[in-house]
Amino acid sequence: MKLNKNFRNLQDSYLFATIANRLSDYLAAHPDAPVIKLGIGDVTLPLPQVCVQAMEEASREMGVKETFKGYGDYPGYPFLREAVRGYYRSYGVELKANDVFISDGAKNDVANILDLFAQDNTVLVPDPVYPVYVDTNVMAGRKVVYISGNAENGFTPSPDPSIDADIIYICSPNNPTGAVYTKEGLKEWVDYANERQALILFDAAYEAFIEDPAYPHSIYEVEGARTCAIEICSLSKTAGFTGTRCGYTIIPEELERDGESLNQLWLRRQSTKHNGVSYIIQRGAAAVFTPEGLAQCKENIAYYKENTRMLAKVLDEKGIFYTGGKNSPYVWLKAPGGKKSWEFFDLLLNDLNIVGTPGSGFGENGEGYFRLTGFGSREQTEIAVERLRKLL
Repeated sequence: MKLNKNFRNLQDSYLFATIANRLSDYLAAHPDAPVIKLGIGDVTLPLPQVCVQAMEEASREMGVKETFKGYGDYPGYPFLREAVRGYYRSYGVELKANDVFISDGAKNDVANILDLFAQDNTVLVPDPVYPVYVDTNVMAGRKVVYISGNAENGFTPSPDPSIDADIIYICSPNNPTGAVYTKEGLKEWVDYANERQALILFDAAYEAFIEDPAYPHSIYEVEGARTCAIEICSLSKTAGFTGTRCGYTIIPEELERDGESLNQLWLRRQSTKHNGVSYIIQRGAAAVFTPEGLAQCKENIAYYKENTRMLAKVLDEKGIFYTGGKNSPYVWLKAPGGKKSWEFFDLLLNDLNIVGTPGSGFGENGEGYFRLTGFGSREQTEIAVERLRKLL
């Protein structure tokens, strides 16, 4: 028996596990410290009530012979797939019924979609980057190359003609930087991918936070994307489903590579390895896309965005460079005084009892940067803002 030796090429610990361990050590030494957590991007508001009611009703259905459900459709129940199609239609994107696949979250699909691709593909990711994009490919033994995101390009790099890549990751609004691609910026990547027969994996997990019409919610708002892009989205941040688990992946029927339909390959993969998301959860997810559900989700998102604006305001007051803060739940700031990322982490934790995320954990270009989230409570965010105002 042999192990997958590619795991040896991973960092010793996942970034957020390292943060959790450091925090645990600090609290062991300072058990009464009033720590405010603005690091991991987990939601704090409860599920929209319309979703709770839908799941309660679905639970009762499962207890009645006439309405009981066993195994569902591998791509997801038609009622939810149609709800997703309707949501995309509101942004001017017309999907086919078979384009939509329901999943138990974007993180899983970002990793599992790689089953479709050979090991010898070259993967292109921006730096800084969400660690899962890199780690899942390192586990599979693929070559990973980087394109620089930096202050000069607003952390939204354009394609580099000198780089040859087969699989390209784009996250917009971006985690960790909060930066958002314009339609023109995404068109550059779509043209690059189509010209080279590459594939874009587009992470749209934070699209619901976009408020500026200049920024697309979906890559399929860009002409040509249906022949080069797979879009992966989640209800974790849109509707607070981090603990409930539901998302969706869009693979257009016409998307082909190497003479094969990626839509059909994904269906084959899912029908082999995945028995779908539970009926109860899918009923709750479908409620998200009702008028009541969208309104309730919008209220929660507005709450988080106000938290983010409060954090951005204090940075504006202090003249500290940052991205995000408006169309994203994240603020990506330049650590003041030329501090390194983990140095700033220790300063905030020890002096202010605030936990954030060191930018260096997202790549070399993240060194000297720091991520704060708007997913905390209003009360905790207000306290954090006042502490930051005194220190910075």
